[in-house]
Amino acid sequence: MKKKLCMVAIFAATTTFNISAQTYPIPVSEVHEKMQKGEYEPTWSSLQHHKTPEWFRNAKFGIWAHWGPQCVEGSGDWMARSMYMEGSREYKWHVEHYGHPSEFGFKDILPLFKAENWDPEKLIEKYKRCGAQYFFVLGNHHDNYDLWDSKYQAWNSKNIGPKRDILDAWAKAAKKAGLPLGISFHADHAWLWYEPAQRYDLEGEKAGVWYDGTLTAEDGKGKWWEGLDPQMLYQQRHPMSKGSWDNGAIHGQWGWGGGACRPSSDFVTNFYDRTLDAINRYNPDLIYFDVTALPFYPLSDCGLKIAAHMYNKNPRAVVFGKILDDEQRKAITWDVERGAPNEIIPEPWQTCNCIGGWHYNTSIYERGGYKSAATVVKQLVDIVSKNGNLLLSVPLRADGTYDEKEAAILDDLEAWMTVNGESIFGTRPWVKFGEGPVADADIKLNAQGFNDGQFANMDDRDIRFNQTAKFLYVTAMGWPDDGQLTIKSLAKGNKNLKRGISSATLLGYGKVKARQTADGLVVTLPKPVNKIAPVLRINK
Repeated sequence: MKKKLCMVAIFAATTTFNISAQTYPIPVSEVHEKMQKGEYEPTWSSLQHHKTPEWFRNAKFGIWAHWGPQCVEGSGDWMARSMYMEGSREYKWHVEHYGHPSEFGFKDILPLFKAENWDPEKLIEKYKRCGAQYFFVLGNHHDNYDLWDSKYQAWNSKNIGPKRDILDAWAKAAKKAGLPLGISFHADHAWLWYEPAQRYDLEGEKAGVWYDGTLTAEDGKGKWWEGLDPQMLYQQRHPMSKGSWDNGAIHGQWGWGGGACRPSSDFVTNFYDRTLDAINRYNPDLIYFDVTALPFYPLSDCGLKIAAHMYNKNPRAVVFGKILDDEQRKAITWDVERGAPNEIIPEPWQTCNCIGGWHYNTSIYERGGYKSAATVVKQLVDIVSKNGNLLLSVPLRADGTYDEKEAAILDDLEAWMTVNGESIFGTRPWVKFGEGPVADADIKLNAQGFNDGQFANMDDRDIRFNQTAKFLYVTAMGWPDDGQLTIKSLAKGNKNLKRGISSATLLGYGKVKARQTADGLVVTLPKPVNKIAPVLRINK
């Protein structure tokens, strides 16, 4: 079969530019969407004048509906990429159930995303009872499908699939619940991410047959998608990046280096237009980018202009980016994916994590692979002790519901947070974040995070601290078998304590005996009053 696209290089593999002079090889166009003018300019030095707001520092915990058409097959995150990787689990499942990706590609999955049982108000009410102080929704993923009535992307949820403006309904439900709204935008990497859709099988009866990532609008005559341009979805009218047939090469190109094919100015501007369109319509308080620093940085000013627009439009805004240097952390809020640093961070920050896969994964459900409520709580307490927030994704099925195992986790989380939430919300780090084997370990971040497995086995020896103006909160990451909890950091004579400690309050129970010794504060606990972790409140 003849390939249907003429792959013409758009940019040379290397381009020199002067970052210090704030010039970029791919400047974004404001022909359609104007950056809002105001106090902030699209430079790192200007954005540093914006401080992460106190409301976010007090909130500590948010829940994220990381939900879209990649949930249809239930094969997990990045399935719209992996289904084009010959021999992969996702490829085999797709071929068996839907057909070969030359004939039935991801574009053909989109109409199957119906959201038929989705009730955004009910979901957000549940999340709020679990302690969520803000709510995040997926605006678009790397699959490049917009979950709103998008002005600049015809492949969207109003036109295809649910036939609804998903963002509008989420935004209204969040407002009704009184929760700040966050939107995450990931489509800036569709350019690289969909490159496997340019491939073909190397073996078998379909060897040499191009996948549907090479189709154009002219190929749609008589098809359900007639009038739509597949290249507005797949964005593959360009050469493959260096080593593109290596499925792992993209991870070294995420920051647009390592031989990544340069994005076109039209693609960059389209992402900018779509993002400003959503910000202007739904007025989020938070926006999240799954990128190194900001979208298309350092190739373009696109991300800097979006951040400046957001700050000028909403003084209480929070903008997240990953893998930030010290100066960039002063301008936007650092996000750590599936992990945490093992120290107190001076600037407020956030961990994004998930109880399963980022998109719904049936195999995780079947094998019982979800994080427990206990694991979620322990990670939340650890993160808060280090000046961070936790944004937790609870994967939804394609119909817009969570399964019964997730429901049980949410119920357990609600039970713990209802009693112990005062030790989380509105607190700040103490003079040290904690003690115990994990606190003392030399735990490093891996790229943008990915070290949360190190924290999974914390027990009663691992203690975390945080405080308000009036109270010191002490949380043990488990209940000691003998009921005796020794907190070494609160030993007699500690100069960080204004007074001696003779008693403490166990949240959900009441006063418990405590005595200071040279080895630590020894607290006698009753039988466990919750399933997860004891929290002590001590007068300062």
